[in-house]
Amino acid sequence: MSYSAGFNMEDFIKVKAGGGTQDPKIEQLKSELARLQQVQTEAYRLERTRQEKEELSQKLQFQCEESKRESVSLAEQNRKSEELLAQHRCEIQELKLKRRKLRMKFENQLHQLIELHKQLHAIIKDSQPKH
Repeated sequence: MSYSAGFNMEDFIKVKAGGGTQDPKIEQLKSELARLQQVQTEAYRLERTRQEKEELSQKLQFQCEESKRESVSLAEQNRKSEELLAQHRCEIQELKLKRRKLRMKFENQLHQLIELHKQLHAIIKDSQPKH
């Protein structure tokens, strides 16, 4: 990239040579021109670097926004899962309570049946003739 704003060394030499420029002045101009070309080249390089960084920044911003959306979505899914889990835990507790009540009812009925059986057995035993 040796674009030098429309000027080149020959143009400077021709302009100054016609005016009776001394050789050291030409060397000074050549040096200045080379420095300007270097500065311009550096400016183009810096601009290209800036553009690349700007593009990278835009990509990173997009990725960040995408990550935030995904995070919100996952948080919502997590919240719904937690709610379902809590609901299932309640249902399990209710079932355990129902089974416990049924088991207690069964045990009470069993004890009553055992007592009735004992009473019936005692009655039958007492009513049998003794030998």
